[in-house]
Order: sequence, then C-alpha cells, then structure tokens
Amino acid sequence: MADVSLLPPDEARERILEDVLPLRAERLPLPEALGRVLATDTHALLTLPPWDNSAMDGFAVRSAEVAMASADTPVRLAVIGEVAAGHEPSVGVEPGTAVRVLTGAMIPAGADAIVAVESTDAPEGVADLPDAVGVHEAVKAGRHIRVAGGDIRQGDLLLAAGTRVSPAAVAALAAAGHAHVDVHRQPRVAVIATGDELVPIGEPLGPASIPDSNSESISAQVVAAGAEPVRLGIAIDDPDAVRERLLEGILAADVLVATGGVSVGAHDWVKEIFEEVGTLDLWRVAIQPGKPLAYGSAARPDGGHCILFGLPGNPVSSFVTFELFVRPVLRRLRGEPGDQGRPIVRALLAEPVRKSAGRRAFVRVRLSSQVDEVGRYRASLAGPQGSHVLSALASADGLAVIPEGVASLAAESEVEVIRLDVEVA
Repeated sequence: MADVSLLPPDEARERILEDVLPLRAERLPLPEALGRVLATDTHALLTLPPWDNSAMDGFAVRSAEVAMASADTPVRLAVIGEVAAGHEPSVGVEPGTAVRVLTGAMIPAGADAIVAVESTDAPEGVADLPDAVGVHEAVKAGRHIRVAGGDIRQGDLLLAAGTRVSPAAVAALAAAGHAHVDVHRQPRVAVIATGDELVPIGEPLGPASIPDSNSESISAQVVAAGAEPVRLGIAIDDPDAVRERLLEGILAADVLVATGGVSVGAHDWVKEIFEEVGTLDLWRVAIQPGKPLAYGSAARPDGGHCILFGLPGNPVSSFVTFELFVRPVLRRLRGEPGDQGRPIVRALLAEPVRKSAGRRAFVRVRLSSQVDEVGRYRASLAGPQGSHVLSALASADGLAVIPEGVASLAAESEVEVIRLDVEVA
C-alpha cells in the first residue's frame, strides 16, 4: 500500500522550481564565457561576410567569357594579378583577363564568378603566378562567391538569451564582433557530507569508517551541471557541528547540498536544523531510491537566500536525487530550462524488475548500442539495485523509470530511460 505521506516526484519538482529564477547577469570576456548561458539576446555587431569573397582557391573571371569553356575547348585568359585573404584587390578583371584569388579573398571589381583552380590548367598548391590560364569548365555568375551579408547582417539577432555558449557559439560571437558577452552568473553550491563514519579520501580509515564518496560524487555532479562546488567537508553527527557547517554553506553559496542526516534516525540532524536556520518546504518523496529528500531555503544577511537540499546518505540515493531535483535547479539558475537536460529514450527491459509499490523507481541500466526497428533500445540491469551499490551506478548509462502504479515489470516491457551519458542544452 502506498504511503500517502510521500510527495509525488513530479509535484515535488514543480514545488522546488516554483520560485527559482536565473541568477543575475555579468559581463565576461568572450573566452571566459564558454559554457555559460547568455542573459540577453545578442545581436551581430558586424555583417558576415563583410564583403563578397571567394569560397575557393582559383581565378576570378567574367562568367560570360567562360560560358562555352570545356575540357575540349578551354578558354584562355591573361592573368593580370592576384588577391590573397587580408589584402584589397589592386586590379580589376577586364575583358579577356582573370585574377588569381585565394580562399577568403575579396572579389576584384569586374568579376562575377570564381573558377576553381582544379578546373584550370594552373598548377595546384604553391606556385608562381602564371601569365595565362586555361579554363576548361563553364561557370555561372555567382559561382564560388560568398556574398556580403549572406550569413548575417549587422543588427540581426545572432544568439537568443538562454543559449549556452558552446565552442561554435564562441566562433559566431567572435566573428560578429563580440569581445564581451552578458551571461548568467555561475551558481555556487556548498557541498557538505554528514556522518561520524566518513573520512576524507586519501586519509587512513578506522575500523568503522569509510571514505567520503558523497562529497566527491556531488561535487562532480555540480561541475557537470555547470556550477561551482564549494567543498565544506564533513560534519560529524552532532547538532552543533551540523549547524555550524550549514550556516557556513548558507553564507557561501546559492545552493547548499548536504548528504545524510535527513531520515528518521536518532542522529539525523539535517532536517531539523533546516527548520531552525530557514524553512523546510518538503520532505520525503515517492521515489526509489531516495525517499528521504529534504528541501527548503534560508535567508542571508545580504538580502538573498540559499536553496537547501538534504539528500540521503546512501551514495546511489544521493546521486539519483541530485540528478532528479538539484540538477534542474542549477540549470534554471544558470538561465537554462528547469529540467534535467537529459534525453529520454524508449527501451525494452532485458530482464524483469521489482520495486516498492507506490514509489517511482529509477533503475540503473545499460543501454544497447543499437535500436530496434521502432527506435527502442534494450536496457539491461547494470548490476544489483541496492542504494549502496556504487559498482552498478558506475556501470550505468541510464535510469529506467518504473511507474508508481506497478510493483514489477516483466522482461520485454517497454520503459522510458533517462540517459545519463548525454546532455542537451
């Protein structure tokens, strides 16, 4: 029987995102904006191309003069000059003449077409300027000419607000004259792990201790989501220690993510201290793994606020709940849509799966490299599905979504799979 105190995951995500707005804009030099999200519509400062130019290495000609050219009846033209990229033409094309041009060079006056060097008897590659050239291919007016403004004109919209600055976007922005752009500030995320059993990685382990993998995993997920982690280490299972670390994170970051201490154990202090230092807006979501999810906010002295997340201590649960709930918040703060930014594909289960009734399960799977005739993958379990089994998580490239209303699915059942190995802007 379903636990009615559990919040449906879709409702939880809607409530979490309800008041999340993109962070303020900042102006950055273009090289520093890579990966950020444009805060304003960005218009071209220059016309592209700025002038007619050659798309090929070859010869600028009058198309009418080579209209009858062929391999059997080449048209011979006197070569009266050359234009390379970055130089203005010193001569124009007159009747019976041609000008050698290199790719990107301005089109000399009088020419209306380019004959590729391969369609002439001129040598390819590095060569002296010939006195004449035989053209053995007819070309029409406009052939191999990039027209001024053929890409974009000054003042036209180049990239819309909300566009992630990719390497290709950097190329377009630079070509259109932008040395600086306005982008949303990168979210800062305080990362805290709680638990007496945790030891920073690389330090000696005691008989009852384990490495703090959660801090490493969550920090890596923060970076992968386009945000900046503020690593605040480990808080022991003591209310004063947890309170001190949470207050430090609230002052330091836009979002705070604490792992552990959010369930119903005798030493689970995070949820209670959320209510003490701020508000607790929801707790316990109908998902598997990751039921004990805490979410709230806390005011800062500067008038801002910090979004609070308390994730389960089990490493798989913390990974999944970050993916489902924290990642969309970071995307929205960055200026992107408030979703996971992951493609969802259809797949057939390779084996049966079971789950808790009334909770939506996110099963760690590996997808086949090929799809069937209707575009479905085959999803195999990546390993045991316990919330402590990191080996299966590390092997998975997707989360198969098993709906709340079923307790099991047979092999060959069709499911949705959230791809973990692919991101969409």
